[in-house]
Amino acid sequence: MELIIQGNVAKNCHPEGLRLGIDKQINYVESHGEIYGPRKVLVIGASSGYGLASRIAVAFGGDADTIGVSFEKSPGEKGMGSAGWYNNIFFRRRAHEKGLIAKNFIADAFSDTTRNDVIAYIKQEFGGSIDLLVYSVASGVRICPDGTRYTSTLGVRGQAFSGPGFDLETRKMVNQTLEPVTERQLADTVKVMGGEDWQRWIDMLSAAGVLAEGFKTVAYSYTGPKSTWPLYKEGALGAAKAHLHATADHLDAQLQRINGHAYAVVCKALVTKASAFIPMFPLYITLLYKVMKQKRLHETCIEQMHRLMLNHLYPPMGNVITDDERRIRLDDFELRPDVQQAVELLRKRVTTENFKTIGDFAGYLTEFYALNGFSMPDVDYSSELDLRQLVKEYSHA
Repeated sequence: MELIIQGNVAKNCHPEGLRLGIDKQINYVESHGEIYGPRKVLVIGASSGYGLASRIAVAFGGDADTIGVSFEKSPGEKGMGSAGWYNNIFFRRRAHEKGLIAKNFIADAFSDTTRNDVIAYIKQEFGGSIDLLVYSVASGVRICPDGTRYTSTLGVRGQAFSGPGFDLETRKMVNQTLEPVTERQLADTVKVMGGEDWQRWIDMLSAAGVLAEGFKTVAYSYTGPKSTWPLYKEGALGAAKAHLHATADHLDAQLQRINGHAYAVVCKALVTKASAFIPMFPLYITLLYKVMKQKRLHETCIEQMHRLMLNHLYPPMGNVITDDERRIRLDDFELRPDVQQAVELLRKRVTTENFKTIGDFAGYLTEFYALNGFSMPDVDYSSELDLRQLVKEYSHA
């Protein structure tokens, strides 16, 4: 069995490889320092990337009970299901083995019905309150509680921006372009990817009285170096992230009455399902990986989230460390001047002939494949999976 890729999107997954991927992340956390932090955690967007890594970090690094909310597809007549579906199941199995609560809500995170169901569960079966909420939703579409549908647009403000990128399906370097967005598209992108839904989660949880004294909440963001600003910071994505950062400040003030705090966490560029979809950005990641691995600074999602919980959000001594805009910075290694200077030198040398070798294209592929359960050692990918068996074992798990 092989990974099927269309453009830069994976169309299938391998459950056994995903199970081993969960085990690998758990093993890392358990061997890299105990987290003295939250005990009751809600993760919105818990099935992959930063959200999944956050859940693993607090559960297996700090013995936290967790609730995960994610919108995933189970195996059935239309296929084998999504990678996140299996990630949820394998996480829950390992957490239960450890004696931890691990509740999965397979539901729309933008829905008030989902929020009310989660609140009811917290009150009835989760001890009555939570002390950490991680918001890690990556979606291109949001249907608001009033039924209005918003769609995000990857675009720029002003003139179109073009640059080199690559197509994972063909493994060829291509020229990619981000077109200018209209004011409506910009506003809709902020609606989908900004902080409004994060705010609504906190408002409803607060009104229900299920936020513990000293409660904390984080949402993940990215800023990047100046070389990426035209496609990221200065585009529609940047507008959404600016709204997210402003929401963090508003929430922080709102939570003062329970001695709570809210933070935007600026992360390093990493291979995730969301980042793979951004034009030109994957090529930058391959160059960054090459440099950071050479300097022994490279981190994956689980390493980032473990460092966040251990050293930044719940430091053994002292207060949470932020920058002058009150953001937690996990991109400190990425933005080191020596790192960015080296990346820029590589960027100037990239050609259609050398892009696979001048950067860490192989490392990018390995991480992208692993997101979907492939490229894992000790998995026999030559044998085909039995869909009927997958449905029997996992569709009601």
